[in-house]
Amino acid sequence: MPSETEKLNQIHKSSKKDLYEAPDYYLIDELLNDEHKLVRDSVRNWVKKEVSPIIEDFAQKAQFPKHLIPGLADIGAFGPTIPVEYGGAGLDYISYGLIMQEIERGDSGIRSTASVQGSLVMYPIYAYGSEEQKKKYLPKLASGEFIGCFGLTEPDYGSDPGSMITNIKDQGDHYLLNGAKMWISNSPFSDIAIVWAKDEEGIIKGLIVEKGMEGFSAPEIHGKWSLRASASGELVFDNVKIPKENLLPNVSGLKGPLGCLNQARYGIAWGALGAAMDCYDTALRYSKERIQFGRPIGGFQLQQKKLAEMITEITKGQLLVWRLGVLRNENRATPAQISMAKRNSVETAMNVAREARQMLGGMGITGEYPVMRHMMNLESVVTYEGTHDIHLLITGMDVTGINAFV
Repeated sequence: MPSETEKLNQIHKSSKKDLYEAPDYYLIDELLNDEHKLVRDSVRNWVKKEVSPIIEDFAQKAQFPKHLIPGLADIGAFGPTIPVEYGGAGLDYISYGLIMQEIERGDSGIRSTASVQGSLVMYPIYAYGSEEQKKKYLPKLASGEFIGCFGLTEPDYGSDPGSMITNIKDQGDHYLLNGAKMWISNSPFSDIAIVWAKDEEGIIKGLIVEKGMEGFSAPEIHGKWSLRASASGELVFDNVKIPKENLLPNVSGLKGPLGCLNQARYGIAWGALGAAMDCYDTALRYSKERIQFGRPIGGFQLQQKKLAEMITEITKGQLLVWRLGVLRNENRATPAQISMAKRNSVETAMNVAREARQMLGGMGITGEYPVMRHMMNLESVVTYEGTHDIHLLITGMDVTGINAFV
């Protein structure tokens, strides 16, 4: 008879293989068309082959796996809804959501890199940029030749971006940019940054800042316990000369960056469910393999209660984001609806991850399984692109008509 240690070792060995099977309790696949399923399955296979085998090591070392960038470009993760003429994939919003779901199933940090590139860099250039800017930057961003980042949050202003200090002054043939941004994904290795700053009249403007401009630096943030396989940093501007042609000409005010955040929040709503689905699938498989008191722990009532609640909340989240995707395709989704989905998906994922961690016992805190990594990553996801509390206030204001922010 194999010993308890040998049994555990066997479970550990099987955990090294990516055996993920996506839960679909309400047959939501039937709501997807052939293109949706083709896109999703392509990304799922790529994640199994390229991300799963290496992600734990990179997370442990707190390094971003840069070698994945060409693959992310190949699967259409960079600007999936951007038209083909500018290098994008020209996909609809459900396909976009499914791509984010599958990437975050692998790791939130890798999904963050793709979200920033597509929603926060390519989208504002496409939506607010000149034709020259679109042709210059979008194809290189779509191919992964250029990597971008998004500078909105500042050391002293996160949930209140309208109070930003970063500013530009018109110097005739150029702008002079001063200030700093904080908690910026991709910043340490980005080629360009979409930066939001106030002009002399206090109006928020968007600019394309290029790596190598004198006075521009992007120091990396170290010591993170979350998103360890993602590179985060600062953006520091010390009298940086920005050519006039680098101003995004077709937007002014806070609606510019908020429009980008809606794009990113939509992707997170799908992505966070991917993390939840991975934790659920891990816990379900473990519950059938782990023997205690002479039978699999999945046969005990308390463990079945956990699994039943997980799959219920995941299923509710899947239906919510699918409907949101339909509305987004019809250009009818409101910012408040996107906020609700982002908050719900992240809360669901955090709860599922915590329950899954408990089911795995001590093994749940190790890198043998993805659950603890997802738990730590989600502590960032619940904060960025609008905190949990901010999204509650957005929903509250939408249903009451009363602004509780001030």
